[in-house]
Amino acid sequence: MNPTFPVSVKGIVQKDSRFLLVKNERNEWELPGGRLESGESPEDCVRRELLEETGLMCSVERLVSVWRFDVLPEKEVVIVAYLCSCPDSDKLQISDEHVEIGWFLPEEIRRLPIPQGYVEAIRLVAGSAMQGGNESPL
Repeated sequence: MNPTFPVSVKGIVQKDSRFLLVKNERNEWELPGGRLESGESPEDCVRRELLEETGLMCSVERLVSVWRFDVLPEKEVVIVAYLCSCPDSDKLQISDEHVEIGWFLPEEIRRLPIPQGYVEAIRLVAGSAMQGGNESPL
């Protein structure tokens, strides 16, 4: 049997030294983004999802990271993370898909309840400010 996994495309958005995160219904912080639809490119997906979840119109800069994530027991997803540029970041809005939205410094992110894959993707963009590991309770 060949396993298949849904694909979720996420956007890494930076404003000054802060990164944009959204909190989901599981009380975890994550990068904004969502499921790749049939016939859609990953770049189109992340632009659509960022607009839907944050109200921001963004452009895709580059691919940062790809990993497999266990969302829940028996529920795996492939995460694709892109660095995105959102010049209208002051027009931030929260969608009904999330319970909270915010901008966080790298040292703050390490202390949030956030899956390690997101921390690693942000670290690839932020560099040494993310060193020291994730102190998340997860």
